[in-house]
Amino acid sequence: GLDPRSVASLFAKSECTGEKTINGEDCFILKLEAEAPTLRARSSNNVEMIRHTVWGYFSQRTGLLVRFEDSHLLRINGKGDRECTNWETTMVSQIQGYRQVDGILIAHEGRTEVSLFRFGESSTYCTRTRMEETWIIEEIEFNIWGLSIECFLPPSDLQKEQDVADAAVQGPGSKAGSPRDVFAIRNEETDSTDEEE
Repeated sequence: GLDPRSVASLFAKSECTGEKTINGEDCFILKLEAEAPTLRARSSNNVEMIRHTVWGYFSQRTGLLVRFEDSHLLRINGKGDRECTNWETTMVSQIQGYRQVDGILIAHEGRTEVSLFRFGESSTYCTRTRMEETWIIEEIEFNIWGLSIECFLPPSDLQKEQDVADAAVQGPGSKAGSPRDVFAIRNEETDSTDEEE
Protein backbone atom coordinates (compact mmCIF):
# COMPACT_ATOMS: atom_id res chain seq x y z
CA GLY A 1 0.00 0.00 0.00
CA LEU A 2 3.02 2.29 0.16
CA ASP A 3 3.48 2.65 -3.60
CA PRO A 4 0.17 3.28 -5.42
CA ARG A 5 1.66 2.42 -8.82
CA SER A 6 2.93 -0.96 -7.60
CA VAL A 7 -0.46 -1.72 -6.04
CA ALA A 8 -2.28 -0.80 -9.27
CA SER A 9 0.13 -2.91 -11.32
CA LEU A 10 -0.19 -5.90 -8.96
CA PHE A 11 -3.99 -5.96 -9.12
CA ALA A 12 -4.31 -5.08 -12.84
CA LYS A 13 -5.39 -8.64 -13.78
CA SER A 14 -7.32 -9.46 -10.60
CA GLU A 15 -10.98 -10.34 -10.21
CA CYS A 16 -13.51 -8.71 -7.90
CA THR A 17 -14.79 -11.35 -5.47
CA GLY A 18 -17.16 -9.38 -3.25
CA GLU A 19 -17.47 -6.75 -0.58
CA LYS A 20 -16.60 -6.55 3.12
CA THR A 21 -16.53 -3.92 5.84
CA ILE A 22 -13.02 -3.37 7.27
CA ASN A 23 -12.69 -1.06 10.30
CA GLY A 24 -16.00 0.60 9.46
CA GLU A 25 -15.01 1.15 5.81
CA ASP A 26 -17.05 -0.50 3.03
CA CYS A 27 -14.55 -2.24 0.75
CA PHE A 28 -14.51 -4.18 -2.49
CA ILE A 29 -12.22 -7.22 -2.62
CA LEU A 30 -9.81 -7.95 -5.47
CA LYS A 31 -8.27 -11.42 -5.67
CA LEU A 32 -5.21 -12.48 -7.62
CA GLU A 33 -4.01 -16.09 -7.90
CA ALA A 34 -0.70 -17.16 -9.37
CA GLU A 35 -1.21 -19.23 -12.51
CA ALA A 36 0.18 -22.76 -12.92
CA PRO A 37 3.18 -21.74 -15.12
CA THR A 38 4.18 -19.13 -12.52
CA LEU A 39 3.92 -21.68 -9.71
CA ARG A 40 6.06 -24.16 -11.68
CA ALA A 41 8.68 -21.48 -12.38
CA ARG A 42 8.92 -20.71 -8.66
CA SER A 43 9.27 -24.41 -7.74
CA SER A 44 12.44 -26.51 -7.65
CA ASN A 45 13.34 -30.21 -7.33
CA ASN A 46 12.75 -30.24 -3.58
CA VAL A 47 10.17 -27.47 -3.17
CA GLU A 48 6.81 -27.27 -4.91
CA MET A 49 4.83 -24.02 -4.83
CA ILE A 50 1.22 -25.22 -4.61
CA ARG A 51 -0.68 -21.96 -4.22
CA HIS A 52 -0.05 -18.22 -4.01
CA THR A 53 -3.05 -15.94 -3.53
CA VAL A 54 -3.24 -12.21 -2.85
CA TRP A 55 -6.32 -10.24 -1.76
CA GLY A 56 -6.65 -6.46 -1.71
CA TYR A 57 -9.44 -4.74 0.20
CA PHE A 58 -10.02 -1.27 -1.27
CA SER A 59 -12.22 1.46 0.20
CA GLN A 60 -15.31 2.07 -1.91
CA ARG A 61 -15.24 5.71 -0.80
CA THR A 62 -11.58 6.58 -1.50
CA GLY A 63 -10.26 3.70 -3.62
CA LEU A 64 -7.30 3.31 -1.23
CA LEU A 65 -5.94 -0.06 -0.11
CA VAL A 66 -6.96 -0.65 3.53
CA ARG A 67 -6.11 -4.33 3.93
CA PHE A 68 -3.70 -6.65 2.13
CA GLU A 69 -3.58 -10.45 2.46
CA ASP A 70 -0.90 -12.69 0.99
CA SER A 71 -1.01 -16.49 1.32
CA HIS A 72 1.55 -19.09 0.13
CA LEU A 73 1.34 -22.86 0.35
CA LEU A 74 4.41 -24.89 -0.52
CA ARG A 75 5.49 -28.50 -0.11
CA ILE A 76 9.03 -29.56 0.74
CA ASN A 77 9.69 -33.09 -0.47
CA GLY A 78 11.18 -35.45 2.11
CA LYS A 79 14.38 -37.38 1.42
CA GLY A 80 14.18 -41.16 1.48
CA ASP A 81 11.50 -42.38 3.87
CA ARG A 82 10.81 -38.94 5.33
CA GLU A 83 7.36 -37.54 4.63
CA CYS A 84 6.70 -34.28 2.83
CA THR A 85 6.35 -31.13 4.88
CA ASN A 86 3.88 -28.40 3.98
CA TRP A 87 4.36 -24.75 4.90
CA GLU A 88 1.50 -22.28 4.75
CA THR A 89 2.44 -18.64 5.21
CA THR A 90 -0.28 -16.04 5.64
CA MET A 91 0.34 -12.31 6.00
CA VAL A 92 -2.45 -9.83 6.76
CA SER A 93 -1.69 -6.09 6.83
CA GLN A 94 -4.09 -3.38 7.97
CA ILE A 95 -2.99 -0.20 6.20
CA GLN A 96 -3.96 3.28 7.40
CA GLY A 97 -2.74 6.78 8.17
CA TYR A 98 -2.82 7.98 4.57
CA ARG A 99 -1.23 11.41 4.11
CA GLN A 100 -0.18 13.32 1.02
CA VAL A 101 3.48 13.30 0.06
CA ASP A 102 4.23 15.36 -3.06
CA GLY A 103 0.55 15.09 -4.00
CA ILE A 104 0.41 11.28 -3.61
CA LEU A 105 -1.55 9.61 -0.80
CA ILE A 106 0.83 7.27 1.06
CA ALA A 107 0.02 5.04 4.05
CA HIS A 108 2.11 5.99 7.08
CA GLU A 109 1.09 3.32 9.57
CA GLY A 110 -0.39 -0.13 9.91
CA ARG A 111 -0.35 -3.49 11.58
CA THR A 112 0.89 -6.75 10.06
CA GLU A 113 0.16 -10.25 11.34
CA VAL A 114 2.08 -13.23 9.98
CA SER A 115 1.16 -16.87 10.54
CA LEU A 116 3.47 -19.78 9.64
CA PHE A 117 1.81 -23.20 9.74
CA ARG A 118 3.92 -26.33 9.29
CA PHE A 119 2.22 -29.68 8.80
CA GLY A 120 3.01 -33.08 7.35
CA GLU A 121 1.02 -35.91 5.84
CA SER A 122 0.34 -37.29 9.32
CA SER A 123 -1.03 -35.13 12.12
CA THR A 124 1.67 -36.12 14.61
CA TYR A 125 3.78 -33.01 14.16
CA CYS A 126 2.25 -29.63 13.42
CA THR A 127 3.50 -26.22 14.50
CA ARG A 128 2.06 -22.76 14.13
CA THR A 129 4.03 -19.56 14.66
CA ARG A 130 2.37 -16.16 14.84
CA MET A 131 4.05 -12.76 14.73
CA GLU A 132 2.53 -9.32 14.90
CA GLU A 133 4.08 -5.95 14.17
CA THR A 134 2.73 -2.42 14.38
CA TRP A 135 4.65 -0.06 12.12
CA ILE A 136 4.90 3.68 11.56
CA ILE A 137 6.65 5.53 8.75
CA GLU A 138 7.75 8.93 10.00
CA GLU A 139 9.20 10.58 6.88
CA ILE A 140 8.84 9.91 3.16
CA GLU A 141 10.56 11.56 0.20
CA PHE A 142 10.63 10.54 -3.46
CA ASN A 143 13.47 10.39 -5.98
CA ILE A 144 16.38 11.01 -3.62
CA TRP A 145 19.47 11.43 -5.78
CA GLY A 146 22.05 8.68 -5.29
CA LEU A 147 19.84 6.43 -3.16
CA SER A 148 19.12 2.96 -4.53
CA ILE A 149 15.55 1.67 -4.66
CA GLU A 150 16.24 -0.89 -1.89
CA CYS A 151 17.28 1.67 0.74
CA PHE A 152 15.58 3.85 3.32
CA LEU A 153 17.06 6.98 4.81
CA PRO A 154 16.50 7.54 8.52
CA PRO A 155 14.51 10.43 9.95
CA SER A 156 16.85 13.41 10.40
CA ASP A 157 16.88 13.21 14.23
CA LEU A 158 17.77 9.50 14.10
CA GLN A 159 20.62 10.19 11.66
CA LYS A 160 22.12 12.77 14.04
CA GLU A 161 21.95 10.28 16.93
CA GLN A 162 23.60 7.61 14.73
CA ASP A 163 26.40 9.98 13.67
CA VAL A 164 27.14 10.83 17.31
CA ALA A 165 27.15 7.13 18.27
CA ASP A 166 29.43 6.23 15.32
CA ALA A 167 31.86 9.02 16.20
CA ALA A 168 31.99 7.84 19.81
CA VAL A 169 32.68 4.23 18.77
CA GLN A 170 35.14 4.96 15.96
CA GLY A 171 37.01 7.76 17.70
CA PRO A 172 38.03 11.19 16.45
CA GLY A 173 38.97 11.61 12.81
CA SER A 174 37.03 8.55 11.55
CA LYS A 175 34.17 8.80 9.12
CA ALA A 176 30.62 8.24 10.33
CA GLY A 177 28.89 5.02 9.32
CA SER A 178 26.98 4.63 6.11
CA PRO A 179 23.17 4.49 5.99
CA ARG A 180 23.40 0.74 5.25
CA ASP A 181 21.21 -0.41 8.10
CA VAL A 182 19.15 2.67 8.85
CA PHE A 183 15.48 2.72 8.08
CA ALA A 184 12.42 4.90 8.57
CA ILE A 185 10.08 2.26 9.94
CA ARG A 186 9.78 1.99 13.70
CA ASN A 187 8.41 -1.14 15.38
CA GLU A 188 5.85 -0.23 18.02
CA GLU A 189 5.28 -3.75 19.33
CA THR A 190 6.21 -7.23 18.25
CA ASP A 191 4.72 -10.45 19.52
CA SER A 192 5.76 -13.93 18.50
CA THR A 193 4.27 -17.19 19.69
CA ASP A 194 4.98 -20.81 18.85
CA GLU A 195 2.54 -23.57 19.56
CA GLU A 196 2.39 -27.25 18.74
CA GLU A 197 -0.88 -28.80 17.74
